[in-house]
Amino acid sequence: VVGVKDSRMGEEVCACIRLRAGQSCAPDDIKAFCKGKISHFKIPRYIVFVNQYPLTVSGKIQKFKLREQMEKHLQL
Repeated sequence: VVGVKDSRMGEEVCACIRLRAGQSCAPDDIKAFCKGKISHFKIPRYIVFVNQYPLTVSGKIQKFKLREQMEKHLQL
């Protein structure tokens, strides 16, 4: 989960999800799962399914690159 630019709120929640091979899911399924479990303002506004994450040499996710990719993908 990363924060992406938003003109009204400053930042909105974007969930970047990598599905396992052979699995399928819709963004509405994710929002429905989150509803009632977490606060309404924490439910991701944007849900993007990705094939891979940008990683460091040691295998950690580079969140700043992921944020840049999502802002470019969502045209924000």
